[in-house]
Amino acid sequence: MSMFDGEHKLKIDKPIRLIELFAGIGAQAKALERIGVPFEHYRICEFDKYAIKSYNAIHGTNFETSDIRTITANDLGIVDTDKYCYIMTYSFPCTDLSVAGKQMGMSKGTQTRSGLLWEVERLLKEMKELPQILLMENVPQVIGQKNIKDFADWIAFLDTLGYKSKWQVLNAKDFNVPQNRERCYMVSALGNNYFAFPDTVKLTKKLETIFEPSVSKKYFNVPPSMIKALENGKVILLNDREYSCTVTCKNDRWHNVGLYMQDGRIRYLTEKEVWRLMDFDDKDYEVSKNIPSGQLYKQAGNSIVVAVLQAIFNQML
Repeated sequence: MSMFDGEHKLKIDKPIRLIELFAGIGAQAKALERIGVPFEHYRICEFDKYAIKSYNAIHGTNFETSDIRTITANDLGIVDTDKYCYIMTYSFPCTDLSVAGKQMGMSKGTQTRSGLLWEVERLLKEMKELPQILLMENVPQVIGQKNIKDFADWIAFLDTLGYKSKWQVLNAKDFNVPQNRERCYMVSALGNNYFAFPDTVKLTKKLETIFEPSVSKKYFNVPPSMIKALENGKVILLNDREYSCTVTCKNDRWHNVGLYMQDGRIRYLTEKEVWRLMDFDDKDYEVSKNIPSGQLYKQAGNSIVVAVLQAIFNQML
């Protein structure tokens, strides 16, 4: 498996066209927006109608749902790579990789959701011009013992196209976001370039800053089983920690993230608080909140912590 061994530091020097496969609510676009670098929301691919609705509300776009299994390279429209830098991101489903999932893997031809990675291979093979930069994000298990052979096969394929790839597991709490969230990131770039992942920073943002001062009584409706689990130490009380557990897309939100005690009563986190843990701005949540509550929790769990992406993009700029 190759590492970046080029002679030149990877540096973007052309106008950016962003292509987000498995786009979700657009954490990658949000990171570029926050940096303040001009870029074009060029193409996205996202199957979930609620995610598309939130994406458009947050970014002021008008994209429609699409299925990565049916789109073609022509749909992505990569042309004039001498004039534009194309960044293509692919945070493919972790459903069959995560310890919280079925762990059925991502092998080619197995038809698992995580196996949708190989649709990215198909698209790259179809392209006449390739994106200069690829950015992957997934759970750490993508490079775990069960999946390392498939990951190596993926790297080997990228090598044949001329990409040099470097990957690293980064934790959100090491980028001043109070969430213990490890994810594997990989940057692959064409040409004789090298890339260094960003340095970590000290966590100074307190977990208490994400809590709303007053919330609806519905958030205090915690099942007795969860209270018992809390007493038995199987559920974390967030008041006693510097950071939250990993936000997941499962609807068992109090178990996965933890419980919070407010005014002597125990409650679970609100949708807005969970979005804050993913480092989205409150205005992003406000323009998206008219979709079902369960979808808002799911969107947060499926997304990427913006601050981590911001640090990665800064290394390229």
